[in-house]
Amino acid sequence: MKLYIKYMLSTRCKMAVKEELKKLGLHFILVDLGEVEIMENISPEQSEQLKIALLNSGFELMDDKKAILIERIKTIIIEMVHHTDDELKVNFSDFLSEKLNHNYTYLANLFSEVQGTTIQQFIISHKVERIKELIMYEELNLTEISYKMNYSSVAHLSNQFKKVTGLSPSHFMQLKDKRRKPIEEIGN
Repeated sequence: MKLYIKYMLSTRCKMAVKEELKKLGLHFILVDLGEVEIMENISPEQSEQLKIALLNSGFELMDDKKAILIERIKTIIIEMVHHTDDELKVNFSDFLSEKLNHNYTYLANLFSEVQGTTIQQFIISHKVERIKELIMYEELNLTEISYKMNYSSVAHLSNQFKKVTGLSPSHFMQLKDKRRKPIEEIGN
């Protein structure tokens, strides 16, 4: 039986959900971001217990088909942008359509209607957050980051970054360097 869980966005979340399932004596086949497959069919009482346990842990058991689809869209995007080390060399619209077995226009319209933003804006927001993270790590330069995040050029990345944050990536880097001072430098 497949269950869909809202706010399950990291490995730590998966561990927390596994714990809740074990406490309730439910056997899982798969626990992935946003979805769980359990061996047994659960009774309405077990479903209610699971719902309460998940709520107490900051999650939400979903049963509305449209809400489930929206969460699956978000989860796929978050997984692609934040949790993969591969370059993002995919066409998101084709990828989402294929992964969710729905026409992209339907997915885009549903997402916009429910979320009040487009899938594209959601992707851009997450890409910019990931770029911030990569800048903070200082392991890659902007050219490498733009390649990794599937931008056609550093200029394209910079323009989109500035549009979202109000800062150029280089200005963001400077702020990052000034964000914290060593204790011995404070007040000098």
